[in-house]
Amino acid sequence: MASQPDMRASDSDRERVSEILRDAHGDGRLSQEELLDRLESTYNARTYHELDRVIDDLPLARRPVADVTDKIVQRPRSQPRPAKRFTAQRVTRTLLNVSWWTYGAVVAMCTVIWMLVLVATDVGTQYFWPLWVAGPWGVVLGTIELAYRSKWGDPRAGGANNARP
Repeated sequence: MASQPDMRASDSDRERVSEILRDAHGDGRLSQEELLDRLESTYNARTYHELDRVIDDLPLARRPVADVTDKIVQRPRSQPRPAKRFTAQRVTRTLLNVSWWTYGAVVAMCTVIWMLVLVATDVGTQYFWPLWVAGPWGVVLGTIELAYRSKWGDPRAGGANNARP
């Protein structure tokens, strides 16, 4: 089996490297002539190693400090990032976000209907019935949110692995 740098590069890999070269030219790191030479080398490259040689002396965009795994896994710079995996935490957080937005929209809609009825009728003050929509649903969602945070921690504080021991 061929090692990673000897693997064949695809057209999308070449496009990614040419974008890095155009950005470097826009930053003033490459002259017009050097850009054209490197673009020609990029489109003639067959492997990741050849693509890496084209952009070896150029700085890449800064990564967050927490992104340590890319430093450990030595993959060619021109190779695309691996796709994100679906985890139970990510799926649960997404479902919670959708649930909170739906809850907010439904409660807002019920409150607007209550206000329209209040303004349109001459009865005076009316019973605030949207409370019966917002209350139980909010308690259930709040309980699920607290269970999520007790297992995986606060999503605003960095997400995974920051729960209490």
